[in-house]
Amino acid sequence: MTQRRTAAALLLRGPGGVVRVLGVVSVVVAAVVDGPVGVALLLLVLAGLVVPPAVRADPRLDAAYGVGLLAAGWAGALDLYQRISWLDVVTHLVVTGLIAAVAHLVVARATGAVVDPVLPAARRTHVGSVGVTTALGLGLSVLWEVGEYLGNTYIDASIHVGYRDTIGDMALGGIGSLAAGLALVGAGVVAGRRA
Repeated sequence: MTQRRTAAALLLRGPGGVVRVLGVVSVVVAAVVDGPVGVALLLLVLAGLVVPPAVRADPRLDAAYGVGLLAAGWAGALDLYQRISWLDVVTHLVVTGLIAAVAHLVVARATGAVVDPVLPAARRTHVGSVGVTTALGLGLSVLWEVGEYLGNTYIDASIHVGYRDTIGDMALGGIGSLAAGLALVGAGVVAGRRA
C-alpha cells in the first residue's frame, strides 16, 4: 500500500502532476467530444505523461513535456492541424525536442546505456549527449512519419502525408531535438557549477 501511495504522490507532484490530472480529464472529455479515435489518441498521450516522473525528470521538463503532448494530442483530436497551417511546424519542432529530451533521460537512467546528459561531464561527453538526443529525436520522427503513413493507408485517408510534409517534419524534429540536447547539457553544466 505504501508503494502505491508513493507512486501516486510521484505522479501528482509539481506542475507535471497537474498536467497528468488534465490528461485524465482529457480522456473523459475526448470520449464525449471526439469518440473512440479521440479517446485512443488521448490515452496514448496519457501513457506518455507518466514517463518523466519514472526517470526523475526535472519538474520544468516534466511540465513542458506534458503540456506539449496534451496540446499536440488535442490539436489532432480537434483537427487544428488542418485549420492552422503553421501549427504542425511548431509541434514537430517543439514537441519532438521535448520527447527526445525525455527519451534521452529514459535511455540514460533506466538502462544506463548512455551518459546522463544532465550530470557534469567532460566537454566531449557533452557533445555526445547532444548527439544522442538529436539521434533519438530523428529516430522517433521517422517512427511517427511511418505511423502517419500507415494511418493514412489503413485507417483514415484524411491523415495528411506527402514527401515534402514528411521530410519537413523529420527535419524540424531533428532541429528541435538538437536544441533539446543543448538544453539538457546546459542544465548539467549549470548544475555542475552550483555543486
